[in-house]
Amino acid sequence: MPELPEVETVRRGLEPAMVGHVIARAEVNREGLRWPFPPDMAARLTGQRVLGLRRRSKYILADLSSGESLLIHLGMSGRMLISGAVVGEFHHPAPLKHDHVVLEMETGTRVTFNDARRFGAMDLLATDADHPLLAGLGPEPLGNAFDAEYLAGRLRGRSPIKTALLDQRIIAGLGNIYVCEALFRAGLDPRHPAGEVEAAPLVPIIRDVLSEAIAAGGSSLKDYRQTGGELGYFQHNFRVYGREGKPCPTCGTPIARIVQAGRSTFFCPVCQT
Repeated sequence: MPELPEVETVRRGLEPAMVGHVIARAEVNREGLRWPFPPDMAARLTGQRVLGLRRRSKYILADLSSGESLLIHLGMSGRMLISGAVVGEFHHPAPLKHDHVVLEMETGTRVTFNDARRFGAMDLLATDADHPLLAGLGPEPLGNAFDAEYLAGRLRGRSPIKTALLDQRIIAGLGNIYVCEALFRAGLDPRHPAGEVEAAPLVPIIRDVLSEAIAAGGSSLKDYRQTGGELGYFQHNFRVYGREGKPCPTCGTPIARIVQAGRSTFFCPVCQT
């Protein structure tokens, strides 16, 4: 499932195609995905200007001139794909089987939500209202509210560190891939008691891993694509994630894999203590 860097990459890719532009026509091709679409979604989107695009955790929110916001969650296989002008003309690929929602912008650009597995979601909410999916989320790891003092306070009494960092109530948007990579860089055993971890060096490491992944367009392991259909390439920089049995890039010890809270954890048994 796309994590913060992948969702942020998609948000940035959508900005030039959507922000400041009117949705000339919205086409909704099914009743819903993970849950039903809101009533009259196509009509509520049509004619609205997109005022801005935000990301909260792993969700994208498009703020509309109607006072509503379109909430987008990519799920496991969801893609937001843009097709548009080529040498002064507009060329759009033929509709695909899983093109569930299509937004025709006033500029002629087409924004398509394609989701083969249908675990993604779209919803409409008042822009100034809270959505149940966003309630109780922790601060953004790239925001000012996420600092050493905050993290140290939230880690007290929790164990292990890997599970604590995956808790969206502690940090919003941080997922399995980037927790594994951050703990490797920090030299921390993922089984280490969270309350005993020194938070000060861990915070900038988490920020660095996420920033590098965003700069690389995210990680493409299965279904994830950027808005132009391109793959992300941060997976080529993985030091531990998905590398079970391969040599640690620092010491050469085979990377180990264990299961924590139902998720695979990859780490170096020598470098991470």
